Amino acid sequence: MKINKIDHVSINVNDLSEAKAFFLDLGLEVQAEWELDGEQLDRIVGLNNVKTTCVGLGMPDGQTWIELVKFYTPSDEKDIQQPFANTLGIRHICFAVEDIEAIVAKLKQKGTEIFSEIQQYEESYKLCYVRGPEGIILELAEKIR
Repeated sequence: MKINKIDHVSINVNDLSEAKAFFLDLGLEVQAEWELDGEQLDRIVGLNNVKTTCVGLGMPDGQTWIELVKFYTPSDEKDIQQPFANTLGIRHICFAVEDIEAIVAKLKQKGTEIFSEIQQYEESYKLCYVRGPEGIILELAEKIR
């Protein structure tokens, strides 16, 4: 028995088009779009009367896959949460990037919340945390060569 890789990361969103646009701006590409519902999906996710729309986004090299999922039913009664970097649970996705300065400047121009200015970690990385739509936290990491 062995685990080969992480297949994908799923992010539940309320505004699917806004979240999709955010990730497209970062350079991901739409790989697939689909709708799901029915008893089998209900059993898979452990909910009743599930109806979703999904967008699969990936990198041009095919190595990263993110699923954005809009649940039409049942709805999340808590609405959008705004977690902090230290909130317990799965908290952020890290993207290895090139030219972090240009990416952060572009995100700032679009009004994206930047947690801090770009920080250099030792002699290995330049790092920056940003908050996308609906509380999605991304870490941007540029390896210093």
